[in-house]
Amino acid sequence: MEPVNREIFDFNHSLDKHAALPAASYYKHALPDSVRTGVHNFMSNLSLPVSMANDLLQGEVTYAGYAICRLGVNSTIGILGFTDPATDMGCIGRDEDFGQTLGVWGVPGGPYFVLPLMGSTTARDVGGKLLIDHYFNPFSYVRYSGKYYVGLGQTAIKAVDQRSRAVSALHEVERTSIDYYAAMRRLYALRRDAAITNEPRPGARPPEAPGESPVLDDDDNPTPGDKPTAAPPPPAPAPLAPDAPRQ
Repeated sequence: MEPVNREIFDFNHSLDKHAALPAASYYKHALPDSVRTGVHNFMSNLSLPVSMANDLLQGEVTYAGYAICRLGVNSTIGILGFTDPATDMGCIGRDEDFGQTLGVWGVPGGPYFVLPLMGSTTARDVGGKLLIDHYFNPFSYVRYSGKYYVGLGQTAIKAVDQRSRAVSALHEVERTSIDYYAAMRRLYALRRDAAITNEPRPGARPPEAPGESPVLDDDDNPTPGDKPTAAPPPPAPAPLAPDAPRQ
């Protein structure tokens, strides 16, 4: 499995260098922070029904209530989600998906593999996050002309948004890693474990867009609504030797 994973990882990495990274860098430097924050808020607002459904399935009634609060407040007072007044009201935001729900239920992650364009994942996350969450989103049941192209545009914007928020951090991970593939595999495992247990995050955000590997937040791109932690995020992981444990 690992030789195939590495081939796909190299393909994704090359595509990132020649397409996603230039687009994200231009987006980050061409638009002011306020505009980029508004776009991120809007995209996050669209995913709230999915988070709410998974919070309920995990028995997290309080956080499901927060998701309902955020959706209602930000979609109205927040102008379709472009601003985030719900956070100031105490409605904490977090991203939940069915892969996390399966983890809470005790389903093991299974083998790790890399998908073309979509990046790191496990058998559990493919079966949960990529295949099931679609059915929790009420917008997926709305039929209208051009829906396919709207979906493509939404995916592209979300991918650029996510990549732009990790330009410096991903560069640092690559720079300090002896084996970039092994480092990203390790980051993915740590990030997903932290997301499932809802422990303080090890500095990385989950991959939310096709082609996006688990990444560290850039310091200049805080995410509105994220649950604050008492301690600052730890530094980037130490370089991994090429003979790190393999899957």
